[in-house]
Amino acid sequence: MAQSPYKRIMLKLSGEALMGDQQYGIDLAVLDKIASEIKDIYGLGIEIAVVIGGGNIFRGLAASAKGMERASADYMGMLATVLNALALQNALENRGVVTRVQSAIEMRELAEPYIRRKAVRHLEKKRVVIFAAGTGNPYFTTDTAAALRAMEIGAQVIMKATKVDGVYSADPVKDPTATKYDRLTYIEVLQKDLRVMDATAISLCMDNNLPIIVFDLNTAGNINRIVRGESVGTLVAGRQ
Repeated sequence: MAQSPYKRIMLKLSGEALMGDQQYGIDLAVLDKIASEIKDIYGLGIEIAVVIGGGNIFRGLAASAKGMERASADYMGMLATVLNALALQNALENRGVVTRVQSAIEMRELAEPYIRRKAVRHLEKKRVVIFAAGTGNPYFTTDTAAALRAMEIGAQVIMKATKVDGVYSADPVKDPTATKYDRLTYIEVLQKDLRVMDATAISLCMDNNLPIIVFDLNTAGNINRIVRGESVGTLVAGRQ
């Protein structure tokens, strides 16, 4: 096997990825599939961190748009990410993958508090670390949490899992003429308003030259292909 170009990765999963064909909650079959994909690269010795969203349970921004106070809505969304993190931890540990959940909001009975040095130590000991509760602050998305944690732990790439096979000029489901990009710069993502991640997350990655790979989670083996160095999805980096 060719050596992976990555020693430590950040995998960003949306909460919606856990729903499958359901309208709400966690599809256990989908959860098991994701856990199996992670186990495949865990077996390669890759150090794996995960940030997971909570949109399958509660979306703070959507609730705020309907009249709920924004900070309260965002805190509720953070709690939803903890539920998803615990579910993923259970699925991984059922497969023999040693896992730790660290929460930005303290809840010691369920998860460790987020401590950067402890998270790095877990990774060095080949434990998968799942970061829950976003950044612990309202008004920041889990995309921003993924960018921030990736930089704090020294990840070499953010792997952003989506339902399509990369970044397109428009929604490929709605626009059959949409063009897929193989590679983009951070500035192009911001100028074209491509919604790869929110603007704060993109800016953080740009300032620290942290590449982002956007890929289709539904295609089996994609995570493995990326860590082996294959070209998958769309790469967002500093230069064309």
